[in-house]
Amino acid sequence: MIRLSLAALALTVLGGFALNSSFAQEKAVKAGDKAPAFESVDDQGKTWKSADVVGKKIVVLYFYPADLTGGCTKQACGYQDDLEKLTGKGIEVIGISGDSPANHRLFKKIHKLNFTLLADEKGEVAKKFGVPVTEGKKTVNYKGKDGVTADLDRNVTIARYTVIIDRKGNIAAIDAVKDAAGDPKRIADVVKSLESK
Repeated sequence: MIRLSLAALALTVLGGFALNSSFAQEKAVKAGDKAPAFESVDDQGKTWKSADVVGKKIVVLYFYPADLTGGCTKQACGYQDDLEKLTGKGIEVIGISGDSPANHRLFKKIHKLNFTLLADEKGEVAKKFGVPVTEGKKTVNYKGKDGVTADLDRNVTIARYTVIIDRKGNIAAIDAVKDAAGDPKRIADVVKSLESK
């Protein structure tokens, strides 16, 4: 009886520590939940607030690991190719990774991307959505065919997830992405179902 009580007390204390720990992952959001509000910094170094677009448009927020890498470039260019169709329907596409605004500017310049990229350099926005974040410095050594070379550093790597937020500000879908290149087409199909809502 005493052992059971001590064990229960230990679990309560340890459980309370885990819930209050700054290292604990925030609870993942799911379809139907209100989208968490957040602020970040865009590729121009300006503050970007979700309140300025969420609830006014359908928002496609795609988290990706790193600028100027194979899968991430295919995903971004796929969104770029479909952008006119999406924006014409009141849909805003936003990419977000652990890269800096400077990394994003280079990524956009090289691939002529004309949608917003957000710098989530500590992974705080990803954690609000329950998207996994891995800490640890990583460097992308980019050597382009055009002669451009750059070392792009980041301190967190965010898993590849795509979130769709409907016009009411609710999560319509949140998914881990297995096919980076195919993600834009998949999302376009999901968004079609929201257009009439």
